[in-house]
Amino acid sequence: MNDFTAELALRLEEIRRQGLYRELRRVDSPQSPRARMAGRDLLNFSSNDYLGLANHPRLNEASIRAVERFGSGSGASRLICGSLACHHELEEALAAFKNTEAALAFSSGYAAANGVIAAVIGKDDIIVLDKLVHACIIDAARLTGAKLRIFAHNDLNELEDILRWTNQRAVATTSARSSRTLIVTESVFSMDGDFAPLREIVSLKEKYGAWLMVDEAHATGLYGKNRRGLAEELQVSENIEIQMGTMGKALGSAGGYITGSRTLIEYLINRARTFIFSTAPVPAASAAARAAVELVQSPEGLARNNHLWSLVDQIKNGLRQNGWTLSDFPSAIVPLIIGAEADALAAAAALRESGIYIPAIRYPTVARGQARLRLTLTAAHTSEEADRFFQALTSALPTPHSALRTSP
Repeated sequence: MNDFTAELALRLEEIRRQGLYRELRRVDSPQSPRARMAGRDLLNFSSNDYLGLANHPRLNEASIRAVERFGSGSGASRLICGSLACHHELEEALAAFKNTEAALAFSSGYAAANGVIAAVIGKDDIIVLDKLVHACIIDAARLTGAKLRIFAHNDLNELEDILRWTNQRAVATTSARSSRTLIVTESVFSMDGDFAPLREIVSLKEKYGAWLMVDEAHATGLYGKNRRGLAEELQVSENIEIQMGTMGKALGSAGGYITGSRTLIEYLINRARTFIFSTAPVPAASAAARAAVELVQSPEGLARNNHLWSLVDQIKNGLRQNGWTLSDFPSAIVPLIIGAEADALAAAAALRESGIYIPAIRYPTVARGQARLRLTLTAAHTSEEADRFFQALTSALPTPHSALRTSP
């Protein structure tokens, strides 16, 4: 073993000692409520496939047709020769769905976040983040070299204090160009399933002249009259400069996107490095995502949405009756806080023995001491499967470990 390998082995041993070691679990089945792992069929309550579209016949058929028409790869970046018709059709569908002037698709949500933030913000600017935003947003903010300010989760008072400071700083600066301030938040937070107070954040950003970027990854397809997201539900879509989302969750495909003004999208085509220097998304994924956008807006999409919320109510009511303290936010993400990493791993293992798959979520995905089972429900689950989960949980964890922190 050379020095390099020996050093990594020591680091891995420390990760194991802390109860933070991760490993890949091979899945030999399509995404669905049942996952085949190591020769066993497990009920899967860990997927972000909220509307159960990842193995939907319409998406599969769209993927097959795209492969037959365009092949399996895109050949190059979009600005060279990889901008295929299916990419343009997806972006037109996304813009219409989100009711914005234009949209731009990226190879992943991570690439979308890095691309847009680095394009619009420079080292002399300020980025203000909710403490619990996704890692891709944090990484993007750090890469810009901009001044980074964090406000406590959903704490509007601290957010306003920071915005007031940015205005005072702008008045005192002697720079040729005044710095810009970008606020970034998720709408539905990925680990707690709670909501950002978007109306109040919009009011603050307008009061202090900031820009706002909202990641609707866990809200698109689920909220609002047209299932556009929480921004539509709260009627603030037109007041958000940058809307981000992903095709890998409720839309059942893969990739990320940005929607907004046509000027924003044209600027990103010219300045977003993760777009300019990446091979275009594969045709099958873009075609499937377009089919999903259409399906979400259809009567079937509405029916799936309604079924999902009935399952959420069923699970939450059962958990509350048995002593779990849950937030009142209507969310397909139901975090069951365990606490210690070792306890969360033991709980996940006990459920797996009962035929239920929910991996333990641990640091650094969540804070230390906040390890949890992140239960997610999809429209492909049945009421009977939800009951089976609850029975298994009651057996594996007869006593709730702790109460969930509820956001203000």
